[in-house]
Amino acid sequence: MRKTIFIVIGIAALMAGCQQQPKSIEPLPAPRMVTSPAAEYSAEPNLHVAPDGRFLLSWIEQPENGPAALKFAFYGGEWSEVKTVATGDDWFVNWADFPAMAALSGGALAAHWLQKSAPETFAYDIMLSFSQDGGETWSSPIRPHRDGTESEHGFVSLLPYASDAVFLSWLDGRKYAAAKKGQGVEEMTLRGAIISQRGEYQWEAELDDRVCDCCQTSAVKVGNRIVVAYRDRSEQEIRDIGLVIIEDGKVSPPRIPLPDGWKIPGCPVNGPALAARGNTVALAWFTMANDTARVQLAFSTDGGTTFGRRIRVDDGNALGRVDVVMISEHRAVVSWLEQSGASAEIRIRQVDVDGTVSASQTIAATSASRASGFPRMAFNGETLFFAWTQPGEASHIKTAQIPLHTATN
Repeated sequence: MRKTIFIVIGIAALMAGCQQQPKSIEPLPAPRMVTSPAAEYSAEPNLHVAPDGRFLLSWIEQPENGPAALKFAFYGGEWSEVKTVATGDDWFVNWADFPAMAALSGGALAAHWLQKSAPETFAYDIMLSFSQDGGETWSSPIRPHRDGTESEHGFVSLLPYASDAVFLSWLDGRKYAAAKKGQGVEEMTLRGAIISQRGEYQWEAELDDRVCDCCQTSAVKVGNRIVVAYRDRSEQEIRDIGLVIIEDGKVSPPRIPLPDGWKIPGCPVNGPALAARGNTVALAWFTMANDTARVQLAFSTDGGTTFGRRIRVDDGNALGRVDVVMISEHRAVVSWLEQSGASAEIRIRQVDVDGTVSASQTIAATSASRASGFPRMAFNGETLFFAWTQPGEASHIKTAQIPLHTATN
């Protein structure tokens, strides 16, 4: 009898020893600072990965009382020459509504910026321009919106659609202009368009007829479909994250994939972020539903059709201003601002599709004020790259990188 007991105990101990240990994610290497090519009085950075794997950094420089300039440079181990897309003394320059650039597989570059259309604060247009020679010269800008109203047009998502065309989504204020004439109500809409490098409109549509007034949009291309995320606005002032899918020229009905129930009578200026790899889509967003500030992440493994559960990402004092990249089909990296005393920190966390999360890591200390803007992040298959505005008497762009090597397994 005693032998039988020992055998049973021994088998149990062996099985326990063979059980798989809880999964964990190793922290990423510490970030390495990269000297930024931007001069003093630079702000509003944005990042894009070019087809050749280089990082395309764009930003605005605007010395005190001087004109604004949209500038850019490529980084592939070292910085290229800094070039200027356009300048103007009638631009709308804003901490949350900033320009973007994209590099097309056919060799063209696309860029957008914002230009005032009337003296009113929120009367400005999107200006879209293309370059066929690496940014030496640029085409005469066009407005992707063709309503001709003196109203708000901004918070653009810009991404390559084909070798010679781009997709844009933006917040559109034409209904505000109509309301001033007694026609309808004051509501922002979400619109999208596909425009070729020759300025030809290949497709244009309204995506949602009532959205939050000034939160960023985000868009990714997944196979033949485009997924667009934005902050919605219900009749009851619930401002949760909305989603539409564009496929074969058709727009899906807008939906709220993961309702938070955040009721707020004004715009929080804190939009969502999307990233995709393969058929996996990551959606990151900020909410203060139930008076609790949170940064959340959810995954879709079917190209944005359905999403799994929410995964909380922040460390308990979130300010939002999120970004996200997919470093494999199973793992995302989320960035956000976390309150730290009187200031803030740019933090990141790795999250797997199965819900496993890493410890958070700090990329840099920054300000919690609007002047610090929205930190940006990009991944080219080998390196995570970061760009942010460091406020000060003369603000400037800072950049850093994390080479991943085998860290994405």
